[in-house]
Amino acid sequence: MAINLSLWSLKAGDHCEILGYDDALAEKYKIRLMEFGFHPGESVICLQSPSFGAPKVYQVSNTVFSLDDEVAAHVAVRLSGASE
Repeated sequence: MAINLSLWSLKAGDHCEILGYDDALAEKYKIRLMEFGFHPGESVICLQSPSFGAPKVYQVSNTVFSLDDEVAAHVAVRLSGASE
């Protein structure tokens, strides 16, 4: 049984694969995320997960991005190597 996770739910050091975006995320944000490399099927690493709701830091390919919960919570992911 698969567990639905979002990019925002990751902890530092977690590796995941992007599954897609939920319908609540505005189209302009989906397009911008894909321009940054956050494509379905792409591998992502959570590099930093500060407390108190501060933006988290993610690596996609050779680029590092900071995303807040208003965007990252709408990106569906699957942990890499996670047993289902």
